[in-house]
Amino acid sequence: MGQLSGSGAIFLSAGVPDPDAKHFMGEGDSAAITAAVSALLYVALGRRRLVWGGHPAITPMVWSVAEAMNVDYSGWVRLYQTLAFKDDFPEETAKFQNVVFTEAVGSDIPLSLEVMRKKMIGDTSFDVAVFIGGMAGIMEEYELIRASACPVKIIPLASTGGAALSLHQQVQADPELEEELDYVSLFHKQLEIDPNERRYRTPSEQPVEIADRITVPFSRE
Repeated sequence: MGQLSGSGAIFLSAGVPDPDAKHFMGEGDSAAITAAVSALLYVALGRRRLVWGGHPAITPMVWSVAEAMNVDYSGWVRLYQTLAFKDDFPEETAKFQNVVFTEAVGSDIPLSLEVMRKKMIGDTSFDVAVFIGGMAGIMEEYELIRASACPVKIIPLASTGGAALSLHQQVQADPELEEELDYVSLFHKQLEIDPNERRYRTPSEQPVEIADRITVPFSRE
């Protein structure tokens, strides 16, 4: 599977913090995490490509929203999974036709995740990285994004808690990412996606110029 070549590709790093996990970094707001992921999908699908690692709580959300929007998810989204978790994949993983599986490194889970993350982030030139909730993996993926050759806009959604809050503090990100709870409006602004931008069933149907994708609202004047 080749590199995503379209402009505006978005990397999503998200998860629901588990207080019993050894990589726990702080309480997350499950309702806010769900709302934020859903809002990101609503704003981006059919307009920008989206890549994420298959957190078991996030993959079913992506599947549900992609189905409801009637977009060709095989073109607009790409899921990465390490085979270290092959016995625990959510059932939605089998429904995506564009999953990139990376080999497990024996029984070493951290190293298997590292292999997956390096491929996931190395395969695509991202314009934006969005961080929602999550645990230590959020910070590891941020460091890989930061080390990539291309400049990437970092959006740590502090209001969702978890590692995203820590990252927001570390990079001294926009206070709006902690205060604004209208996530649809927030993502339109932060991702610079006009609400009047049309969605396309496949990336190949999308005009290159953003101005050509905008639908001008009807006026009675």
